Amino acid sequence: MKWLGKIVGAALGLATGLGPVGAAIGLVIGHAYDEKMESGDDEPADAADAATVREAFFRNAFRVMGYVAKADGRVSEREIAAAREIFRQFRLDDVQTRRAIEYFTAGKSQDFDLEAALAELRAVGGRRHDILRVFLEVQIRAALLGNDMQGATRVLLGRIAQRLGVSTLEFAHLEALLRLQGYGAGRPGGGHGGPGAGAPAADQRESLEEAYEALEVSPTATDAEVKRAYRRQMSQNHPDKLVSRGLPESMLEVAKQKTQAIQKAYERIRAARGMR
Repeated sequence: MKWLGKIVGAALGLATGLGPVGAAIGLVIGHAYDEKMESGDDEPADAADAATVREAFFRNAFRVMGYVAKADGRVSEREIAAAREIFRQFRLDDVQTRRAIEYFTAGKSQDFDLEAALAELRAVGGRRHDILRVFLEVQIRAALLGNDMQGATRVLLGRIAQRLGVSTLEFAHLEALLRLQGYGAGRPGGGHGGPGAGAPAADQRESLEEAYEALEVSPTATDAEVKRAYRRQMSQNHPDKLVSRGLPESMLEVAKQKTQAIQKAYERIRAARGMR
């Protein structure tokens, strides 16, 4: 039934009153619909089963973390402590912790192939974009704890995001959400500013801006649009959904904390707007 979209599209195009031009536009749109249906893009296309995704995710999460920690040429004590904190947050058991340390060490080695690791993630992930976003979030989380994602670290993470198909805007959303959770010493530009009478108000404004950023909605959005954005974010980041699609269960805490941060952002906006 690869012709159904074309017929419906052409008919709707004619109904616009634009005559042959409208029919042509509708035909093009209908053709795109038919191609999408034929390729099955409306269904999750999984290049690998969830177990395979989990293994690739776990292995590469810590290898890439080690690589990013060495972005400026050396791994500082603070960055090592950040990695240990991530292990703690993920509640890894003894076996998982040993594996994570081995992978982190491998990522720091001169012969680690970052491009190959990211290519494997894309290959096994298929169109699981949500899982790739969580992977990047794990890297941002460690980088914020390590050096507040400064200098070469930020540049490298931007490159990793690009390779994983995560846009600059999505990258900013993830960072804002993590900063709302208390990660990092300051804002992307560095610090909260010096003390003074105006500092608390400035921090509140920045915090509200980050809340909008976290929900991926503009400060000019209507209350209804804010509510829709909140519901969409909660649905996309539901822990059970992410685990079913390949997120390692040891990293379930990441998803839980993320939904809590989304809730916090929404409550902050509601309070500022006086929404019910």
